[in-house]
Amino acid sequence: MGPRVRGNDVLRVLFGLLVLLFALSAGASYAEAHPHVWITARSEVVYAPDGSMTGVRHAWTFDDMFSTYALQGIETKTKGVYTREDLAPLAQTNVESLKDFAYFTFAKADGKKAKFTEPVDYFLEYKDSALTLHFVLPLKAPATSKQLALEVFDPSYFIDFKFDDKDPIKLVGAPAACQMQFQRPNDETANTQRLNEQNFMNGDNSNYGAMFANKIMVNCP
Repeated sequence: MGPRVRGNDVLRVLFGLLVLLFALSAGASYAEAHPHVWITARSEVVYAPDGSMTGVRHAWTFDDMFSTYALQGIETKTKGVYTREDLAPLAQTNVESLKDFAYFTFAKADGKKAKFTEPVDYFLEYKDSALTLHFVLPLKAPATSKQLALEVFDPSYFIDFKFDDKDPIKLVGAPAACQMQFQRPNDETANTQRLNEQNFMNGDNSNYGAMFANKIMVNCP
């Protein structure tokens, strides 16, 4: 029998605390409007040979502290060494949990909401004391739109997404004429933060994290 996550450790796996956070969100205080998990992200927007966008390939690296927490209870042959096989049950739990939060990935094709299906080709990698979740998020229907808008963020701001400084976003197989723009949360975010904080304290916290969204825009003639 291969390695598995013990039953009493399932509550420790990735995103488990998010369920409690959302359940209590109506009565949350401003102090809870801060991230508890930090992710460094790299993403690829994937295109088919006919020029249609088919999905997004994510690689999300979690902070050291949370990586250590998530690994508790996982049995391995060699202490401190985790293979893809060792981490497979945890990876499955992660992607299943992500479904409840729309995979923190939001897309619009020519201004209309585009829906994703369940992740494929997912696995966890452990390197340099950190876990990285790799997965492909396919679009329910390939997008042939001239303009594609993607946002990656956690509406509750429980998780902070910061895209990698080097090669944060790539287009894979896109038509040569397509151009991409990437916008990180910037100084304008800070200028509007006071208003959003007040809204949060007044109970309007359903989409607090949107002001920290990472935005990707792809325009194809």
